[in-house]
Amino acid sequence: MGHFIAALDQGTTGTRCIIFDAAGQIVSLAHQDHRQIYPQAGWVEHDPLEIWARSQQVMRAALGQAGISSHDLLALGIANQRETVVAWDRRSGKPYANAVVWQCTRSRDYCQRLQRDNLEPLIRERTGLVIATYFSASKYAWLLEHIPGLRSAAERGEALLGTIDSWLAWNLTGGPDGGKHVTDVTNASRTMLMDIRSLQWDDELCRLFGIPKQALPAIQPSCSSTGLGITAAGCEPGAGIPLAAILGDQQAALVGQTCFRSGEAKNTYGTGSFMLMHIGSEPVLSQHGLITTAAYGLRAGKCEYALEGSIAITGAAVQWLRDNLGIIQNAAETETIASEVADSGGVYFVPAFSGMYAPHWDMDARGLIIGLSRYSNKAHLVRATLEAICYQSREVLEAMEQDSGVRLASLKVDGGAVSNGLLLQMQADILGKAVIRPVVRETTALGAAYLAGLAIGFWPDLDALRGLWKADRVYEAEWDEPRREHDYHLWQRAVSRAMGWLENQTNE
Repeated sequence: MGHFIAALDQGTTGTRCIIFDAAGQIVSLAHQDHRQIYPQAGWVEHDPLEIWARSQQVMRAALGQAGISSHDLLALGIANQRETVVAWDRRSGKPYANAVVWQCTRSRDYCQRLQRDNLEPLIRERTGLVIATYFSASKYAWLLEHIPGLRSAAERGEALLGTIDSWLAWNLTGGPDGGKHVTDVTNASRTMLMDIRSLQWDDELCRLFGIPKQALPAIQPSCSSTGLGITAAGCEPGAGIPLAAILGDQQAALVGQTCFRSGEAKNTYGTGSFMLMHIGSEPVLSQHGLITTAAYGLRAGKCEYALEGSIAITGAAVQWLRDNLGIIQNAAETETIASEVADSGGVYFVPAFSGMYAPHWDMDARGLIIGLSRYSNKAHLVRATLEAICYQSREVLEAMEQDSGVRLASLKVDGGAVSNGLLLQMQADILGKAVIRPVVRETTALGAAYLAGLAIGFWPDLDALRGLWKADRVYEAEWDEPRREHDYHLWQRAVSRAMGWLENQTNE
């Protein structure tokens, strides 16, 4: 038997499997993209069967690259895109519909009804969340209302509802042949259905959203040597090894950055950006537009908590430049193109394609580019796109400092975009704080591997994990304070113009 831990990292745009050794170093990595499906404006879907197929492909590829078999793996951990929901048949494993992705805004009217009924205070107090299309409950409600036969099948226990982690865990542990229908506290805390204190499905909220509890997965700790299931013998690779950890991807990155003490924070730059600060073993509700979420749970009935600032569109704005406008060929080009100009030439880009998440929570906001002149060129727009990523992160960080009373001296960063050194220098300049990039940048997969290894004793404790983390580079702020505040003020003016667009449009 070898000494390796595998992590299956199922993200918004693709799936990867990474195998780690005892030093927390990458042994092999395999990646596959999956389709982004846009049936109409504001709707985003994925094919669950495609995601499952890609997951199997990358696991096989990672084992092949490493030159090992599934028997050399001691455990498997899952990190997953959160809030995205799937409904499937318990007997056949066939999905009732495409997965409804976290970015999808089809349940906007449903959420607005809840707001009009003044249910926001109840939901915030019970779940730590705000009412938004982002979270899973309104997506479940939409599927149950619009997919013929789904509600009655769910009530009979024949249909299962779950986020992507549950879909993968069920398939990994046997699917129709005895698959375990489980989730963990981090993913359950994103649904608007879990009581943030009891860590159980809330009866009142399930009734409010019309969700049959019998269709929902069992809530487990984020890591367990047996409680999450054993991968099925018929499901090579990974036959017969413990599925020992499940975490939502952003909480997995928090663990991967070893933010185990209250006041430690990380920012992940992916399709969106997500900043989390560890706040300890008691939930604290935000007063400044953030949400409270489960950070990780190491044993039943207990968990650590985090404040989170969720930003819907950051890396996706770069994809938009590539796929919709065609002004770049790949994301890596942005660093070179943006470096052609000293600044954005007064151009500001607010990429509110799916409304605005933290700290504004405005479902009626839409994207805006402002400050254009005849002087503006492609490089200015590309640079404004990178700056938008940084300005949105500053908004969230300031709210986090206000809520926590902790003033951060530095920020750990990870995700695909941290290979862009210009972006990280901009982030340091706009924050006025040091930005730290780790040696192992795949921190989402690393966090899932860390907890899977912890569950089976591969690593003894959290201190041992902290000892594995190493910094690659620290970016220090170079802008002076007047420039930083002047440019941020203009960004805030641009945001004010993007907010409420659909509402204003309706009232004209």
